[in-house]
Amino acid sequence: MDWYTDIVELIDLRSFSNLWFWIALAVVWSSASHWVLGVPYDMVMRARRVGGQAETDLEDIVRINVNRLLYIGRVSGLWLAGIFSFVLTGLAILGWHYDVEFAQATFLLTFPLTLVGCLSFFTARRIEVEQPMGERLRHRLARHRLYTQMIGTLSIFVTAIWGMYVNLSLGVLGG
Repeated sequence: MDWYTDIVELIDLRSFSNLWFWIALAVVWSSASHWVLGVPYDMVMRARRVGGQAETDLEDIVRINVNRLLYIGRVSGLWLAGIFSFVLTGLAILGWHYDVEFAQATFLLTFPLTLVGCLSFFTARRIEVEQPMGERLRHRLARHRLYTQMIGTLSIFVTAIWGMYVNLSLGVLGG
């Protein structure tokens, strides 16, 4: 039954002591800072370096993604806000009131991503109103990426501190 123990350790729901959780956290925030409003950031850098068709492509894909994001927000934004509030509240209650570590980890992963989602919606609205082109558009996308990275950095820091606290508490308490 040694293989059974290995499988249980591999998918252990004690998230903060599980390497897979930390890998997932790093991948999520790396992806979130690379995809700015659904646009890969290397497109922004290429448009800055090359200009011409790369700039036109960037403006087109930003326009498409902004329209898509705003449509989703306007059609089902209220429902999404309600559903996300319900899920996040449930995770917080399960995590901290009932002491479910998996719910704590999921909350610490999803709550900051919800903030990034709201930031994306507000940035999309601003782009729709201002209609920036060229350097102004690249600057707006770079600022959005910076704010996303700031949220991600704070999220990773808080998650790491809480994870260390949980791991040390369980180690001291023996449970």
